[in-house]
Amino acid sequence: MSHRSSPYSTQNYFDILIAGSGGAGLSLALHLADTYKVAVLSKFALTECSTYYAQGGISAVFDDKHDSIESHIEDTLIAGAGLCDPEIVRLTVSQGRQSIQWLREQGVHFTEERSSSGKKRLHLNREGGHSHRRIVHTDDATGKEVSLSLIARAQAHPNITLLEYHNVVELITARKLKESPQRVLGAYVLDSQSGKINAIAAKIVVLATGGANKVYLYSTNPHTSSGDGIALAWRAGCRVGNMEFMQFHPTCLYHPSAHSFLISEAVRGEGGYLILPNGERFMRRYDARMELAPRDIVARAIDSEIKKLGIDCVYLDISHKTREFIQKHFPTIYMQCLELDIDICQQPIPVVPAAHYTCGGVLTDSNARTDVPGLYAIGEVACTGLHGANRMASNSLLECLVFAEQANRDIRRQIDSISRPPALPEWDESKVTDSDEEVLIAHNWDELRRSMWDYVGIVRTNKRLERAMNRLILLKAEIAEYYGQFRVSSDLLELRNLVIVAELIIRCAQQRKESRGLHFTQDYPLPDNSRPPQNTILIPENSKPN
Repeated sequence: MSHRSSPYSTQNYFDILIAGSGGAGLSLALHLADTYKVAVLSKFALTECSTYYAQGGISAVFDDKHDSIESHIEDTLIAGAGLCDPEIVRLTVSQGRQSIQWLREQGVHFTEERSSSGKKRLHLNREGGHSHRRIVHTDDATGKEVSLSLIARAQAHPNITLLEYHNVVELITARKLKESPQRVLGAYVLDSQSGKINAIAAKIVVLATGGANKVYLYSTNPHTSSGDGIALAWRAGCRVGNMEFMQFHPTCLYHPSAHSFLISEAVRGEGGYLILPNGERFMRRYDARMELAPRDIVARAIDSEIKKLGIDCVYLDISHKTREFIQKHFPTIYMQCLELDIDICQQPIPVVPAAHYTCGGVLTDSNARTDVPGLYAIGEVACTGLHGANRMASNSLLECLVFAEQANRDIRRQIDSISRPPALPEWDESKVTDSDEEVLIAHNWDELRRSMWDYVGIVRTNKRLERAMNRLILLKAEIAEYYGQFRVSSDLLELRNLVIVAELIIRCAQQRKESRGLHFTQDYPLPDNSRPPQNTILIPENSKPN
């Protein structure tokens, strides 16, 4: 998929610049493009985003007879372990049905079934943490359907410019140009195919760059999830919160030939059993909800069994269902496993936990605004208050859609009163050279991710966190020196951002002296109920009142 020729206007200006081509970024672009000129940056191909790989679905209340908005709110609050913002949860959940309707208007096709009266209706799955069936889906490849449909709409829109293989190097703010008042003015953007860095001005900049799960050695995410937006916002002066809550999906396919392939939560929702190599179901030892317990509980249970027994993996068994049922509900998973000689209709699936979702991120309000005027954050990059200490399954795509709409409304309210940014200075490469030590990037990347996996993973201790921070300080200095000497590449940008994100995760984890949600530490194994639960908020040194 190639980006359009002559992608820039003569002055490199757009009304709105959106970094990220996933569900959040493209939804916002489509909302705004009837009135404004919008550019959407994609670090690699447009489909290389977490949305495209999302299997499960989107949570929304459609069964009015058995389900309700109140029930969805309650389930989300329970999963969030006391740290969800109740007003944000209600705002998000109450817009579920209209968000699905908007997607259908964009050409997204969801799996349907016939009711007892013969009328067509949406088929609803159930996943962990949900008390009812409320997951709207397209078989087991919902994200792919959503992504391709939104990309097709965006490609056809005359006011949307899609720029593939474009990576934000740095946000440009008034403060960096020693101007006032503080606001975002645009961004320096690397065209990784030409190697050129362009300054792009915009009245509004939106970060929709996804999460930071590639900071860990094992992840279900595409390789784009390197925390770029979080690091960019932090360097620009935005607060970041709750980074200790990194969600590990319990069931990533364990196979030497499989690259971070996720086994959807819906497999457990439809009756899949977690078993040990001897066939024993073990979840009853950890939670009464067994396989339908929230992800943090299931991931820790699997991690515990693997370490206790010294085994490589556990198994997810859906083979007690009929072949017809399995092939109908999980066609993508069935074919992927079959290519690896695993017939899930007859065999259990080997699985291990893997980093999956960043519940913290850039602090935003209900309109998706960050601390820097004109800068918005939507989707996984943002910390909205929806997920609290643990995201409930299939609330993430819902959050993308709802906060794209919230940002759309807020941007429309103010953009016409914002002056067009001044001419921006060109990127200065006069003091750098081409690198002759690319191996340093690969080595530091590997060391960083291994340290985070070993010391800041599913189960933590004070000593492990301290070890991770000691290694990180050395890595950060090496990477900063390298960045100052050599020309920028996409790999170097990701490494520079990842090391910042790793530091934020460790700092947040060190500050939380309790176990809550996704953060479990052996030094403080219980929640601190002596006071109301508190968010962990980090403030950058360059942050000042505006």
